[in-house]
Amino acid sequence: MRRSLVALSFGTLLLGIAEFVMMGILPYVASELKVTIAQAGHLISAYAIGVSVGAPALILARKFPLKRILLALVCMIMIGNTLASVSPNYWMMMAARFISGLPHGAYFGVASIAAAKLAARGKSAEAVSIMISGMTVANLFGVPLGTALSESISWRIPFMLVGAGSLIVLFYIWRWVPDVEGVKDTGLRGQFKFLKKPAPWLLLSAIVLGNGGIFCWYSYINPLLVHVSGFSESTVTFLMVLAGFGMVIGNLTGGVLSDKFSPAKVAAFTQLFAAAVLFAIFFWAHISWMAVLLMTLCAGSLFAISAPQQLLIIRFSKGGEMLGAAGAQVSFNLGNALGAFLGGLPIAAGLGYHYSALVGAPFALMGFAMLFIFHKKFEIPYEAEH
Repeated sequence: MRRSLVALSFGTLLLGIAEFVMMGILPYVASELKVTIAQAGHLISAYAIGVSVGAPALILARKFPLKRILLALVCMIMIGNTLASVSPNYWMMMAARFISGLPHGAYFGVASIAAAKLAARGKSAEAVSIMISGMTVANLFGVPLGTALSESISWRIPFMLVGAGSLIVLFYIWRWVPDVEGVKDTGLRGQFKFLKKPAPWLLLSAIVLGNGGIFCWYSYINPLLVHVSGFSESTVTFLMVLAGFGMVIGNLTGGVLSDKFSPAKVAAFTQLFAAAVLFAIFFWAHISWMAVLLMTLCAGSLFAISAPQQLLIIRFSKGGEMLGAAGAQVSFNLGNALGAFLGGLPIAAGLGYHYSALVGAPFALMGFAMLFIFHKKFEIPYEAEH
């Protein structure tokens, strides 16, 4: 079981580098493509929009074995990132980022279901967190390495590495992941039936708003650390390692606590903590050591919420589990796009980069409110029944 989960996590490792490396290399991309940093931020949104388009299309492949779907999605990761590595201009890069995002939500959706099915009894959240851990490891090692390579050689190198790494992931999934039983086919209409209930909508909305609030700040972490906190550009690589460390610890902690306690309760109070940290970033980002501490805590909060949210949406999307699990990633990336856009507004208006955290904090608070209501109204009755 562990080996198959590691194979799945290699896929999220690639997706993590592809998605998050853009935050660390925005200045280099903007400079070579001759656009502003705010315009380069739209490349983050293009990826998120690709996720939002690709994930719902997963229902067309619902009758195929989960393993075969995973292999096809890894091929798409390879194509999109290879195109990004050779894009000659801004608009070609925009298209490549959109294509790169298409398999993202679908992969998470299928891999989450596979991980839950492979898990030992009572360990489903931990299994999902192991699958997600590839994304946190990407932020611990892959993104800082990509940032360093972008600074010393070219911003195109990280995308080349993701394209080449896809071949390795193809082999590991083919070799290590067993033929997991797929979800019951309820027909095309049956896939959407769970959306008639309020619980999934409440959860998906919480993901959009909560993660969007954090991404208001995280989308512009590189220039904030340089221009507000006073760090040199060469130091940013090491600082991104600390952010990645926070994500690894947060993700694993969120998974373990969710199996021990209530997943929605863990997610709700982690979201409340993230909102408080965002407010603190606005007030104290100019203090270097405080900026680093708050960055690590907020990055950890971002992924401490992921596993419980992914597990909850699978539980509350009976008959459409594949669509529900992919929909969680659509919501996450819609929040990503919303955050990148809204976080860039004060920057475009000439305000400091720390104002992006102030924009994000109220959205994080709304995410907490929705998760808390979800816990009280829907999760507690579910736990009583099971």
